[in-house]
Amino acid sequence: MKTLFDKIWEAHVVSTVQDGPTQLYIDRMYCHEVTSPQAFDGLRNRGLKVFRPSQITCIPDHNIPTINQEAPIADPISKKQVDTLERNTKEFGLTHYHMGHEKNGIIHVVGPENGLSLPGMTMVCGDSHTSTHGALGAVAFGIGTSEVEMVLATQCVFQSRPKTMRLNFHGRLKAGVTSKDLALYVIAKMTTGGATGYFVEYAGEAIRAMSMEERLTVCNLSIEMGARGGMIAPDDVTFEYIKGREFAPKGAEWDAAVEKWKALKSDEGATFDKEIDFDATDIEPMVTYGTNPGMGMGINESIPTLESIDEAGRISFAKSLEYMGFNAGEKMLGKSIDYVFLGSCTNGRIEDFRQFTEYVKGKKKADHVIAWLVPGSWAVDKQIKAEGLDKILTEAGFELRQPGCSACLAMNDDKVPAGKYAVSTSNRNFEGRQGPGARTILAGPLVAAAAAVNGCITDPRA
Repeated sequence: MKTLFDKIWEAHVVSTVQDGPTQLYIDRMYCHEVTSPQAFDGLRNRGLKVFRPSQITCIPDHNIPTINQEAPIADPISKKQVDTLERNTKEFGLTHYHMGHEKNGIIHVVGPENGLSLPGMTMVCGDSHTSTHGALGAVAFGIGTSEVEMVLATQCVFQSRPKTMRLNFHGRLKAGVTSKDLALYVIAKMTTGGATGYFVEYAGEAIRAMSMEERLTVCNLSIEMGARGGMIAPDDVTFEYIKGREFAPKGAEWDAAVEKWKALKSDEGATFDKEIDFDATDIEPMVTYGTNPGMGMGINESIPTLESIDEAGRISFAKSLEYMGFNAGEKMLGKSIDYVFLGSCTNGRIEDFRQFTEYVKGKKKADHVIAWLVPGSWAVDKQIKAEGLDKILTEAGFELRQPGCSACLAMNDDKVPAGKYAVSTSNRNFEGRQGPGARTILAGPLVAAAAAVNGCITDPRA
């Protein structure tokens, strides 16, 4: 009896060091501009070539601007990183979806939407949110720069085998509750270290009822509770999503692939190192109040009191509230906000824009709120316009920016000013994550839309 993780991991083992790590074969690696330069320098210094170029896909996303991409990048550091990736891909003969390319966007959005990420694969990237791709029924995880070099040179990586955990969600999410809310709820319950050392499989009725894009959001946030990665067994939802995408199998190869993928599920009676059950009907729209994703609560709840926090964590808890300008025991509802960010590899897909647009339709953005709506890829941008969502957004006082990581992290021009509050659909709310001194409140697309319209934290179901 094997778990889904066991089946994929064991099918990719090249060798095992006694009492040491496993040499794991990697089916696909994604490279972006931030964590790859030193890896390419390492190859160059050792006179090595890339071992299997066809299995490497390179995309700049962190440093690219989201307005006026037609002009040269103004920030010299960002420009150097993006230019260096382009130079390295040319020298080593790699696929490169450069800024402005029709397939450019955030790596973790572009991979699935083009059929580059498939069930049963092992996938890596020098980026922690590589766990996103596990939603397709794959083992996907982030690696360090030295490991990026290892994969470029050998198409393999050394990894210690993680333990396995299954999170079961009974029942279905209530109306107005999104997959992002489910993920933030779990992180709040598990804490940011609750899954450290584990590879997590998400299961149960609530997960099965999700669309592929909702599943991608859930797996994206696995890393925020300390997990090595997250995954969901492929099913008809997965196959329907993949079918017809550019790099997906076609014809007889498709039929054969689906038959193979149907076996990618945990066997009945398979043993996990840890299993936890949740009732999906308990989940409400979520917001964070602190400076890590685990400091989250239902939108109608109150910030915990100091007495309710373990003594060991009280100093950091108080420091976090001080940074955010919040008080223990108070409500988040009604708190004024300054910025709203819809986008990132967590919530930058077409369904996220549909949810946001459905809420703001017929309403108007609050005058004092600055909203950055950033598609996760040019394909998402194209679909937004094909469906006429851009017109609805414009009528409500919003405007679209160009694809990129944008305000998820302060590595490009989209920085939230010090002291300002941003309701963000991204994945991290660390101090300074969205700009020096910026205060981030993580939420899903519906809570973000309600905040943008009302100018304050609002329950979108109200």
